[in-house]
Amino acid sequence: MLPKPRGEMSAAVFAAVQSGATADLATAPEPESEEDAQIALWALYELHYRGFEEVAADLEWDADLLRLRRGLERVFEEQLLGRWDHSAFRDDPELDLTGLIRGYDGPSLARFVRRKADRAQVLEILRHRSIYHLKEADPTTWVIPRLETRAKAALMEIQFDEYGCGDPNRLHHHLFRRGMEAAGLRTEHAAYVDDAPVEILAMNNALSMFGLHRRLRGAAIGHFAAFESTSSAPSRQLAQGLRRLDFPDEMAAYYDEHVEADSVHEQVAVRDLCGSFLDDEPSEGARVLFGAFTCLDLEARYARRMLATWEVS
Repeated sequence: MLPKPRGEMSAAVFAAVQSGATADLATAPEPESEEDAQIALWALYELHYRGFEEVAADLEWDADLLRLRRGLERVFEEQLLGRWDHSAFRDDPELDLTGLIRGYDGPSLARFVRRKADRAQVLEILRHRSIYHLKEADPTTWVIPRLETRAKAALMEIQFDEYGCGDPNRLHHHLFRRGMEAAGLRTEHAAYVDDAPVEILAMNNALSMFGLHRRLRGAAIGHFAAFESTSSAPSRQLAQGLRRLDFPDEMAAYYDEHVEADSVHEQVAVRDLCGSFLDDEPSEGARVLFGAFTCLDLEARYARRMLATWEVS
């Protein structure tokens, strides 16, 4: 189902896609807040994934919706670029990528979950994370046709693992769904989008924007490399925290899967995927770094939001 609007603009978008009167969006109000813009953009991107029961399938490529989406994307991309200080980096993108990922020092929700979080706080994180994890890896799959041979093979190596190596029971988003079900949470696609703070919407929208635009393919794989490179240790901490709180083993097992897998993925993503990509397209170095920074920055913003909400010092 469509999410709840978060302002006049998203209300207008949702009404238009339900009625089919998308031409009316030519006079749609400006977003009244970042939440208003991000929920509208998220819903427009979802037309390229699972869609909505109330929305006709042929609106996926509706010109009026694409025009509106492009305006929202321009503002969002400018916002993300404005946060990135590329002057801090040198002239070797591959070395800079490793340094950026290893040197970024943001707050850690995983450490908090391992040591101090209570059950209600962890359930809140799982609800928020489900917006991505129930379609895990899908946004990055858009990038595959846009890469040359070696980079494409490296990305496919990781994606094949993400999709269970051919075993439907091992798909990572299926493992997450099993964990949620065992923990008593809803498992429908995007069931908790109305609970998601704007930081979660922005994280998901950045992935979709990078994946759906060929010109942003460098940002997409930079984001992917940063995500894979910073997943293994936090996954171990999350699994420990879940077991500390007696969550079902199915939920902890999802994170167990990522401890070993992502330690391997890190090397493939940075060296084989990004390294090969930059060999083929050296002019894309800045975009790779921008994507990596965006991944780390948005994760940190979400962590700060939640720790502040729970009044954790």
